Amino acid sequence: MELSPRLIDVAVPPRPAGVVLVLHGGASRPDSPMVSPTQLSVLRMLPIAWRIAAADRRRLAVFRLLNSRRGWDTEHTPVNDARWALAGIAERLGGALPICLVGHSLGGRAALLAAGQARSVVALAPWVYPADVPPGLDGQRILIVHGARDRVASPQRSAALARALAARARVGYVSVRDGTHSMLRRHRLFDGLAAEFAASTLLGRPVRGPLARLADDEPWVEL
Repeated sequence: MELSPRLIDVAVPPRPAGVVLVLHGGASRPDSPMVSPTQLSVLRMLPIAWRIAAADRRRLAVFRLLNSRRGWDTEHTPVNDARWALAGIAERLGGALPICLVGHSLGGRAALLAAGQARSVVALAPWVYPADVPPGLDGQRILIVHGARDRVASPQRSAALARALAARARVGYVSVRDGTHSMLRRHRLFDGLAAEFAASTLLGRPVRGPLARLADDEPWVEL
């Protein structure tokens, strides 16, 4: 059975100034490799996509990607799907628009590994290895937000990766004291940071609060 990725419009204004691509996570399942629009890892990204779109409906084009298959297949990873989506967006809107990738869990890993094709990346509770440093980095803006109580994706590994990425990109790390992998607890913090960071890096909006602290050369913030 042929499995293909799907790109879903969240908000596409007539003349966008920037593009946000939202990437879901989700572990593999032996009974079904297919991605369902109703699986929790996909639904988890809906409020985040809506929050980003609401940041500027006139200038931000926001898309969600449904991967071709669940989990992380070594022969075809979510990074391949993200690159497919970026190519489709460039063909539709033009290749000159700046891109922000926003991903959760394995979607966060995919966003980071595809960072060379974007201006900025938000990785939420990313499931990563410390060696996940992609080629092509040249000063991209990267924000990692990870709950300290995450028992699925290791905050220690994402912190180690943040330190490795800092040699090639501008990296900020927010540790959420009572945050878990689902991001349900303090979800407004996760959603809000993603939306504000995307709008600031793509549209030049001023930042405040934790992001202002990161902008003032405080690369590590605990909330």
